[in-house]
This record gives sequence, C-alpha cells and structure tokens, in this order.
Amino acid sequence: QVQLVESGGGLVQAGGSLRLSCAASGGTFAVGWFRQAPGKERELVTAITWTGGHTYYADFVKGRFTISRDNSKNTVILQMNSLNPEDTAVYYCAASGYSLYQGYTHWGQGTQVTVSS
Repeated sequence: QVQLVESGGGLVQAGGSLRLSCAASGGTFAVGWFRQAPGKERELVTAITWTGGHTYYADFVKGRFTISRDNSKNTVILQMNSLNPEDTAVYYCAASGYSLYQGYTHWGQGTQVTVSS
C-alpha cells in the first residue's frame, strides 16, 4: 500500500516560485503531480518514474516546472518557477503502478497553491 504526503505550497506573487514535496512510502512505478482548480477537472501536470528517471510534462508547464526524485528520502520534488495566476489550484501527488500517464490509484491529501497577480 502506497502512502503519499505532500508538503509545500502556499501563496506567491506572479512570477515567483514554489517547491512541493511528496513523500512516498511503499513501492510504485511512477509518481505524478496533478492539479485541480475550482470548477475544473483534475489534470496531470508532470510525472516521473521511480527508478528509470523518465518524465512527462504537460505543455502548459514545460520550461517552468521541474520534477525530480530523491530516492534516499523516498521523495518527489516539484519545483515551480515563473508561476502565474492560472497555476492556482490544489496540487496532488499520486502513484501509479504501471504508467506515467494513467493508473493513478493512490493519492495524497493535496496542497493549495495560490498565485496572486
């Protein structure tokens, strides 16, 4: 059973940066970061395989967000730069047993990211 705990998030001005962490216990194939803004569907932002280092980025974050892993700490990091108000959402980390793109069955509790203009 995979358990995920997010930390980080908060309030930042447009153009600023934030760093989210996801501590994962238990084995998994991939860890992804999703976000859900009010009135919108949850969307996959980025993901990384736990052992192979393969990554995926949604087009709307390419060049601004970076996902990385610290296997010694069983943690996945999401570094978010050049934030804009459209990035405001609750961010969730999730674990998939077989794919970067689907099969996310274990979820963290979510952390709020708010970007002011």
